[in-house]
Amino acid sequence: MFKKSLYIFVILISFSAKANFILLPMDDTTQKNHLKAYGITYWALDKQYKASWLLNYRGGSFLLPDAPEIKKECQIRGVSFEVLSDAEATSILADISSPSQNMETVVLEKAPKIAVYSPPGKQPWDDAVTMVLTYAEIPFKVVYDEEVLSDQLLLYDWLHLHHEDFTGQYGKFYGAYRNAPWYIEQKKDAEALATKLGFAKVSQDKLAVAKKIRDFVIGGGFMFAMCSATDSFDIALAADGVDICEPMFDGDDSESNYQSKIDYNKTFAFKNFILDRKPDHYEFSDIDMTEKRRIPFEKDYFTLMEFSAKWDVIPSMLCQNHTQLVKGFMGQTTAFDNELIKSSVLTLGKNELNDEARYIHGQKGKGFFTFYGGHDPEDYQHRVGDEPTVLDLHPNSPGFRLILNNVLFPAARKKPQKT
Repeated sequence: MFKKSLYIFVILISFSAKANFILLPMDDTTQKNHLKAYGITYWALDKQYKASWLLNYRGGSFLLPDAPEIKKECQIRGVSFEVLSDAEATSILADISSPSQNMETVVLEKAPKIAVYSPPGKQPWDDAVTMVLTYAEIPFKVVYDEEVLSDQLLLYDWLHLHHEDFTGQYGKFYGAYRNAPWYIEQKKDAEALATKLGFAKVSQDKLAVAKKIRDFVIGGGFMFAMCSATDSFDIALAADGVDICEPMFDGDDSESNYQSKIDYNKTFAFKNFILDRKPDHYEFSDIDMTEKRRIPFEKDYFTLMEFSAKWDVIPSMLCQNHTQLVKGFMGQTTAFDNELIKSSVLTLGKNELNDEARYIHGQKGKGFFTFYGGHDPEDYQHRVGDEPTVLDLHPNSPGFRLILNNVLFPAARKKPQKT
């Protein structure tokens, strides 16, 4: 009992000498703008305020000091907040710390430096993460091959991988879009960049980039990938030194029997996958479940797994939401075949109907990675050239909340995972 009281006391004095606190509730009925609430929390950390993430308390709420500028910022951005007295905050923290409650308090220490891997001149439909970071008003820097290969990732804590193809096959768009002006231009730009950086092929450039990102994670970085960046990243690592590209991609034939030369030991998340050899087929391998799905639109939801907040703090942070059932959405890589996921990787969200993983997480070296299937959580079947999602229409999106959980994840004071 003494230790519990001391713990609560330390959390309270770590905020401020003031008696009041601000709670950003994250439940489904109180918070007007869940997405911008993450931005407020990031903003407060960036201003050197202390913050706590109350896992499983009212949807994963945030506790901040009662500062006039924080309240003003909440009002400007349309974020709901509640002012708590010292006694009310103490009572909430005591309840959270009770062994009978599946809740936990996580101290957030600093605003992580965010990088987004994305090519110059990308289209607005290219990246849901860029959209939600901009909407939440969380600052980020765009990096691409030159920055990555010159070791500039050392300047950042968190990296998002753009809707990218690390195998050098230009997203496998050849079949449908090889005559489209944008495809021709992107291929030309990629080849010019590879040449500038000293590579004979785009696939060699992308492999070098993937290996730098791998080293960033191993050294303690946080990497978040969506859609085709997930499986193409692992495929590129597994195919290190093996030519898997057909002539229309790199000018020469692929290696004979290249499937037998794939090294699954080099991947982050996936094992035993079979590569797709057809250059005009919009698919990299059998990791992706897009063409294996038989789920009607109205039943396409995935369930977030429930973890012990006190024992499994990291997966609990990543699954914070105001609902356990999240609307599904498609992409080039929509979901992951459960049979092809390594046993060391944790499934955070899955579609029970199709037995597919939608949201997975793992550790590599000193760092962490999260793979999230699908392209845009509020655009079910996004197609090339479609208008971008307007997040003002989806301020409480559970699917976009999962992205922002990952953004704040590096800010947390880490505790050892016990299971």
